[in-house]
Amino acid sequence: MSPRTLFLSRLIGLYCIVAALAMFVRGQAMVGTVTLMLGDAPLMFFLGVVTLSAGLAMVLAHNLWSGGALPVIVTVVGWLTLIKGVLFLTLTPEAETELFLKGLHYRGFFHFYAAISLAIGVYLTYGGFRHARIERLFRRAP
Repeated sequence: MSPRTLFLSRLIGLYCIVAALAMFVRGQAMVGTVTLMLGDAPLMFFLGVVTLSAGLAMVLAHNLWSGGALPVIVTVVGWLTLIKGVLFLTLTPEAETELFLKGLHYRGFFHFYAAISLAIGVYLTYGGFRHARIERLFRRAP
């Protein structure tokens, strides 16, 4: 497993765990925050720039579609981040609200999305730290 895959799986995994826990703890306040953010064009432009940059960095640095589930999931997350950044930059606030709140039913499936984030986070974090530990053990062996 490449060091880049291990690093990104731990980074993305820990981010997903923290984000999911925040979603579970803050509940409806988080839904309200996201709803208000979607209507703020300058904020969505800024988030689009940041999200697009993160997505491009992940896709350019890690575009692996083989080698097991861990590298493929890291690649998929990179592409989804890139697509989300493009959507934030190109859609109007009304279209973003339509897509995220109505199309993806963010309010209704909020806990489902948090659970998916938590599951992906746990898998990536566990896989990233487990593989790194195994590789360190093999490097020590004669």
